Amino acid sequence: MSTLVTLPVLLPVLGAALTVLAARSARTQRLIGIVVLAAVSVVAAVLLVAAHRDGPVVAELGGWPAPVGIVLVADRLSALLLLISTVVTLAVLVYAIGQRISDYGRETASTTFHPIFLLLSTGVSLAYLTGDLFSLFVAFEIMLAASYVLITRRTSASRIRSGMTYVIISLTSSLLFLTTIALVYAATGTVNLADLAGRVAELPAGLRTLLSMLAIVTFGIKAAMVPLHFWLPDSYPNAPAPVTALFAGLLTKVGVYALLRTQTLVFPGTGPSAVLLVLAVLTMVVGALGALAQDDLNRLLSFLLVSHIGFMLFGLAVYDARGAAGTALYIVHHITVQATLFLVSGLITRRTGTVSIDAMGGLAKRSPALAVLFAVPALTLAGIPPTSGFVAKLALLQAGTGDVATAVVAGFVVLASLLTLYAVVRVWVRVFWGTEKEPLPDPDPTDELVVGTARASRPMYAATVALVAVSIAIAAAAGPLSAVTERAGSDLLARVPYIEAVLG
Repeated sequence: MSTLVTLPVLLPVLGAALTVLAARSARTQRLIGIVVLAAVSVVAAVLLVAAHRDGPVVAELGGWPAPVGIVLVADRLSALLLLISTVVTLAVLVYAIGQRISDYGRETASTTFHPIFLLLSTGVSLAYLTGDLFSLFVAFEIMLAASYVLITRRTSASRIRSGMTYVIISLTSSLLFLTTIALVYAATGTVNLADLAGRVAELPAGLRTLLSMLAIVTFGIKAAMVPLHFWLPDSYPNAPAPVTALFAGLLTKVGVYALLRTQTLVFPGTGPSAVLLVLAVLTMVVGALGALAQDDLNRLLSFLLVSHIGFMLFGLAVYDARGAAGTALYIVHHITVQATLFLVSGLITRRTGTVSIDAMGGLAKRSPALAVLFAVPALTLAGIPPTSGFVAKLALLQAGTGDVATAVVAGFVVLASLLTLYAVVRVWVRVFWGTEKEPLPDPDPTDELVVGTARASRPMYAATVALVAVSIAIAAAAGPLSAVTERAGSDLLARVPYIEAVLG
């Protein structure tokens, strides 16, 4: 079983190498990518069952035991997030393949897209499974390098400038992360997370607080937490739809996962965190208000993404098992629904030729299916019963009832949900109702953002429908899924199962 833990990291690397060798055969590249991600999904499902039944599954790389060697750990939380992330990545790949077929034909291969796409999946898998801080840093660097290539492929100079903002901020965060690792190692002599759980507790209180704040700032940048969010609305909307969907669905959640893992295992709290509660409120409110001010559909969705990061921070800030479980459940829901919304946005853009909401209208008459595809994830994001968003928000609200401060912040959860509902309903009314408007021509036919053509292949719709179905399945399986996340939350706060599994 421990061998399986390495496969979600190794298989995408091997697949990336094979797609480079198959650079002249588009069909071979597509087949390799789909088979690899499907295999990783199966492995993640097996690891989730094993972790839920028997506890964390650990792989000691090179035969070196922890804390000296590098270990990969699949517990309930990491296996669950790995599974949902890989399923979403597979759906996005199918969408991207359909888009490339529509734009360039079936026989046009790519020398960079498929290898880089699989390397990004490698970084995400490593981030979820790694058991030490330095390997987590490596995972973030793999994701950064791959995402920069994806965000700047076949695009314009203005979009490259927007991508540079993303890269500069990410490099700054990486430098801060490396500094944090150096300080942690200097103070404790280890970077293994399970080993740090005991050694950090022996440090002076002031030093523990400093290291904890450095970790919050580092991962807060990657998670787009207010006031460290400013890079996201300028970067994500400028990439092609499948790339934006993958970034929005996965990358920020990896930052939230890193926060959740380190703040519960390495820097455990003894009660609600005032700092994180304030940051959660600011993130929820600023993101929602920013969305209401947007005319650009992708920027609006980006600000809503920021707002809902605050929901996850709220669950972490409660610092109990119910809060951690609520955050885990919300991450699972949000990975799916946010990626779906950006895929739908790509379909809308291809039909209308613009991202301006004011320039759209009457789309429901031409494409009623597209109206439904937008409505379902939009209402899910707003948390309308009985969607997965409602189930996840209910878990967070229940976690916030045990303290006056958390109860107040729970009120902001309701407020941000209402603002989200208003934002997505306003988009639906302006885009799909009203007078039907003619699509605008593509302003830059040389880039990969092909718009206004009304061409969307069946795989693009199939991938989007599949993600909508996954979101519905999450709501339908709310009982068993909540049982998994509740056990995961209890393990996070107890810390003992993880530490014993790694250190023996």
